[in-house]
Amino acid sequence: MAENKKFRDEFGEKLHEECGVFGIYANAPYHVARDVYYGLYALQHRGQESCGIVVNDDGVFFSHKDLGQVSSVFDEETLTKLPQGSMAVGHVRYGTTGGNNRNNCQPIEVNHQKGKMALAHNGNLSNAYELRNQLELSGAIFHSTSDTEIIAYVVTRERLKTSSIEKAVLESMNYLEGAYSIVLMSATKLIAARDPHGYRPLCYGRRKDGSYVVASESCALEAVGAKLVRELLPGEVLVFSESGIAKYEQHCDKVRKQICIFEYIYFARPDSVMENVSVHAARVKAGEILAREYPVEADVVVGVPDSGLDAALGYARYSGIPYGIGFIKNKYIGRTFISPVQEERNNQVRIKLNPLRDTVEGKRVILVDDSIVRGTTSERIVRLLREAGAKEIHVRISSPPFISPCYYGTDVDSKENLVACHKTVPEIAGLIGADSLGYLPLESLKELVGHEGFCHACFSGEYATPIPENTNKNRFEKRLSEIR
Repeated sequence: MAENKKFRDEFGEKLHEECGVFGIYANAPYHVARDVYYGLYALQHRGQESCGIVVNDDGVFFSHKDLGQVSSVFDEETLTKLPQGSMAVGHVRYGTTGGNNRNNCQPIEVNHQKGKMALAHNGNLSNAYELRNQLELSGAIFHSTSDTEIIAYVVTRERLKTSSIEKAVLESMNYLEGAYSIVLMSATKLIAARDPHGYRPLCYGRRKDGSYVVASESCALEAVGAKLVRELLPGEVLVFSESGIAKYEQHCDKVRKQICIFEYIYFARPDSVMENVSVHAARVKAGEILAREYPVEADVVVGVPDSGLDAALGYARYSGIPYGIGFIKNKYIGRTFISPVQEERNNQVRIKLNPLRDTVEGKRVILVDDSIVRGTTSERIVRLLREAGAKEIHVRISSPPFISPCYYGTDVDSKENLVACHKTVPEIAGLIGADSLGYLPLESLKELVGHEGFCHACFSGEYATPIPENTNKNRFEKRLSEIR
């Protein structure tokens, strides 16, 4: 993980989320891996560290997984080598538990006495540390350091005691705490499960040929020609098999719904729909709220690509101030772009984002972005606008200030690295070089989605589950000295 941490420190402070999951159940075998590939491409924004596909060919599993983005891990030759099948699962990963190595690539595959299983997971178990300790003391041997393998072990343990894989999943949910949206494939079934709080999104759709598709976001359904049917309910388990769809709701309505509000603000693609709310519309609404709460005289509104653009549009529409394209984003810089020497680090934001001088020179600019974590990236972006000739820069953030870490799959840093925990809003404005600064009010979050069933713990410090005992991301990567 050293490389990824270095990237965030030098090149920006954008947040990342655990993963994206994808699965297909078809009525007849075909080259299903190709459709999973397209689905993972649509979910690439959810994780760029590694990816993988597992194909089920009449009960025999074939897989390919590796570090890197979808386009580098899979090519025509790799896809062709994967056989036809009637089922497949796929995964793109950004790890919030466990390091970036091949052992942590997903989907995780398990062979046990009652059959095979391939499992892909999006989220973060808040009781992973305790569960892993219990499993290891009972003789479990782990091959990875991700919490996904913990889920796989718990499901396998329950499968040895139950009559079906779906019953094993339902029993496992009694032990799992925190965030998990799962796509699981057995020899004969595809299973989708969402944790009782519903922290992470999960939906399913159907294609004209009758096949079913499960994905983290609806945009991935559309990528393979499937029409969204609905999202899974928090706590719901769906089973796709030759018998059709079976639905289990024994874990539903047991606890308060807690979908991550930052899915709407930043993580999800704007063309996705979650909880019947358009992500694009939610971001536009955030911009409108910012214009209402923090009006200022200005000449142009610009957004920071990509997730700041929709909110900037909303600000412009509400305020009547013209919307302008303020930055050109270089789309060809990957997450592993590392500058080798210290003096080049300040150029990295310029390489990724270049301001359009014609838009901002001599003007009072409203700059809209999705968040401020440490303040370093915002300071560099404001400086770029100053150098391009902006006369005033008024920063508006389409989320409230981060004051607490996240334990449910978002890589929000510890409090000591969150600038809002140590400085006032005017002090942060001074730190980043802005003439003024306004955050989305915490109480306005409900307006984005039209209901109160969302998690805002990173903005409020109010958690729905116990805070984990050990929160170190690499807590399972023990050194030799620690186990002697």
